[in-house]
Amino acid sequence: MCARPSRPSRLRTRRPRRLVAVPVLLCALLALGTPPPAAAGEADGPGAMDGHGGSGTSAEVARLYEDAAKATERYEGERRAAEVQRGRVRKLDRLLAEERYQVAVLHDDLGRMASAQYRTGGGLPLTARLLLADSPDELLRGRRALGQADLAVTNAVAKTQRAAARLTTARRSAERARGVLDRRTARLARLKRDIETKLESARWTLQGEADASVAAGQCRGAVRLEQPEAASTRAWVTPVETYELSAGFDSAGERWARRHTGQDFAVDIGAPVRAVGAGRVVRVACGGGFGIEVVVRHRDGYYTQYAHLAAVTVDQGDAVRAGQWVGQAGTTGNSTGPHLHFEARLTPDLGSGVDPVKWLAERGVNLESASTG
Repeated sequence: MCARPSRPSRLRTRRPRRLVAVPVLLCALLALGTPPPAAAGEADGPGAMDGHGGSGTSAEVARLYEDAAKATERYEGERRAAEVQRGRVRKLDRLLAEERYQVAVLHDDLGRMASAQYRTGGGLPLTARLLLADSPDELLRGRRALGQADLAVTNAVAKTQRAAARLTTARRSAERARGVLDRRTARLARLKRDIETKLESARWTLQGEADASVAAGQCRGAVRLEQPEAASTRAWVTPVETYELSAGFDSAGERWARRHTGQDFAVDIGAPVRAVGAGRVVRVACGGGFGIEVVVRHRDGYYTQYAHLAAVTVDQGDAVRAGQWVGQAGTTGNSTGPHLHFEARLTPDLGSGVDPVKWLAERGVNLESASTG
C-alpha cells in the first residue's frame, strides 16, 4: 500500500483488445474503511451508486488503450519501413559514387592512351607512319592493339555510365518512397499523440469517479467489459500484462505501518488487471487503505488480492479463469501513485500474506526476469 501524486506522463501500451461496456451490476453499501464487502445480492440497498457513469468511462479508457496500442503498432511499423528506405538510399549513394569514380578512372585511361598515341606519331596519317616505320608489321599490330584497347575502354565507359544511370533512377525511386513513408509516419505520430492525450484525460476521469466512490464508502457495480480471448493455456499468469516491478514483499518504508505485505506493479490508471489463476471472487470492497480491491480464492486454497483499483469488472461470487480481467488499475486508497498492489495469502484477510514473487514462481511465473506477462 502506498497520497496521490501529479499525473504520470509515461504511457504503457498493451495488446489490443476489443472492449464493449454492458449494463453495470451494483454491489453493497460499505462503511468507509471496512474491508469486507456485503454479501452478493445485497447491492440494492439505499445509497448504492448508479454504476453507468463509471461503466462508460471504464469502457472509454479500455477502448483508448486498444486504440493507442494499434496506433503505436502502426507508427512503429512505418518508422521501421522508413528506416529501411533510408538505409537503401545510403547504399545506393555509395554504389553511385563508386560507379562515378569508375567512369572518371576510365576517362583518365582514355586520356593517357590518346596522349601516348600522339607522342608516338599518332598525329601523322597511317600511310606516312608505315613508310617511316622500321617494321610496318609491328606498327600495324600495335595499331590494332591500341584500337582494341580503345574500343574496350569505350565499351566499359558506356557500361559504367548505364549502371550509374540505373542507380540514379533507383535512388530517386527510393527517396520518393522514403518521403511517402516519412509523411505517413508523421501523420501516425500526430494520431498517436492525440489518442494518448485523450487516454490521459480519460484515465483521470476514471480515477476521479473511483475516488468519489471510495470517499462515499460505496462500491460501484462491476463494469462488464468484453473479456479478451485466452492468449495461452497456461494455468497461471502475471496479474498485469505489461509492467515494472516496484515495492516488493516485506520491504520497509514510511508508507507502511509495519512492512510491505505484497508486490507492487507500476502500471498506468486503467491498465487491465487479471486473475493470476482460476478461482472465485470472494471479496469486492472499496473502503480502507487498499481502496478498491478484489480478492480471489483459488482451487489450491490460496487467495490473491488486487488493490488500489480504479474499477472492477467482476462481482463477488463470480468464477474467473486465469488471465480474466478482474479490474482496472488505479491509485485509490493509501496510494502514492498508479500501481497494482498484489498479494498472495493463506486466508482472504490481511496479515496472512506470503511472498508473491516466490508464490508465482512455484507456479511457473517468473516475475524477476520478465517485463511482460
